[in-house]
Amino acid sequence: MRFGIHVPNIGPDDGSTSGFADPRLVAELAHEAEECGWDGFFVWDHIGAGWPVAVADPWILLTAVALRTSVIRLGALVTPLPRRRPWKVARETATLDQLCDGRLVFGAGIGGGPEYSSFDEPGDDREHGDMLDEALQVLTGLWSGEPFDFEGHHYRIHDVQFLPRPVQQRIPVWVAGTWPSRRPLRRASRWDGVFPLGRGLGFDQQMSPEDLAAVVELVRHHRSGLGTPYDVVHWGISTGTDLPADRELVARYEAAGATWWLENLNNQRGSVASQRERIRRGPPR
Repeated sequence: MRFGIHVPNIGPDDGSTSGFADPRLVAELAHEAEECGWDGFFVWDHIGAGWPVAVADPWILLTAVALRTSVIRLGALVTPLPRRRPWKVARETATLDQLCDGRLVFGAGIGGGPEYSSFDEPGDDREHGDMLDEALQVLTGLWSGEPFDFEGHHYRIHDVQFLPRPVQQRIPVWVAGTWPSRRPLRRASRWDGVFPLGRGLGFDQQMSPEDLAAVVELVRHHRSGLGTPYDVVHWGISTGTDLPADRELVARYEAAGATWWLENLNNQRGSVASQRERIRRGPPR
């Protein structure tokens, strides 16, 4: 089991640019996470839609994180790829992977709600899923550094070559899905990891180990015959104050098949100062 910190790219309800919308603070939190033994640091990817709160660009946050850390994994979880141009994302992620010496993870999903409709973006969830499937092929094709052509329903690319390549042979792709929906999990089984989220859960709640085990069973069924390493990412909540209880909780999710525990920090879990203290207490190994 590896342990990471997951923070929003959204500031506090008072509309100030402090808190998790402050790139300098987020970079310091990532530095402290690395110093305190965490294995990864990840941020949300929201663009905002009439929300009366500060929202920071996730790639700027991650650039700041990359410059203040040296060994931990980092990435955005998750990027709704259908609302971005995949060739622009390919440039951003290849550059960021160069900057952080090959520590980037790419989290992908479809997103939804007003971050599409407020900007008159077309399509429903199924169409966005089809766009995501094509966009991931575009992304990995451009990461290859080889001449690339693609002919899809949503994207068409002719005689394009992107250099430099990422440092990694291919940046790991973790695909998000809402349990118990099956289609996103089938999609996730074709990539490098799954990041399941329970439908209807609040930011102070987490999937049960039993539901996570059901996710793992479904993904393993669709990955039958594939022997490559695969990550199962759990969005978790531990106390940071009761280490035996936290270890027992983590062990239940590890037994269910989780390979990453991402401590779910957010604006509903108290002040940034109290959550910073949670980072400093370290992971419940």
